[in-house]
Amino acid sequence: MVGEEGAFVLGWDEVLTEEELSVTLKVLCMSEEEFKEYKEQNGWEDDSNEEENSTLSNEALSRLKTPCKKLLYDSVLLTLESYRSDLKAEQDLLSNKAAYEKLSRREQQALHVRYGQKRILHQLLELVH
Repeated sequence: MVGEEGAFVLGWDEVLTEEELSVTLKVLCMSEEEFKEYKEQNGWEDDSNEEENSTLSNEALSRLKTPCKKLLYDSVLLTLESYRSDLKAEQDLLSNKAAYEKLSRREQQALHVRYGQKRILHQLLELVH
């Protein structure tokens, strides 16, 4: 459903791979009976009208049903655990000018990327908690 990497792309304001996340959440949060019906129908029939009106903005994420919110919350925690350092460590390094300047240009860029990723993940935790 989500490709080989099994990852979703999140932005500051919405999920950028919203169709993939929406379908994944629907399937993972189905009851056994709903899943059997889903498999028998080879997915949902044309529900494009529903999909067009279901943009996964941050506001929409905060209104998800509890099981879907829990699934997202736990997934975000697992993702954050995969990093070697936490958000505070990145903030501390960014605010320590002497330590930051000792990093190579590539390390500085990687730091900014990790920091941005972690901020988005922490924002998602707040939305679905």
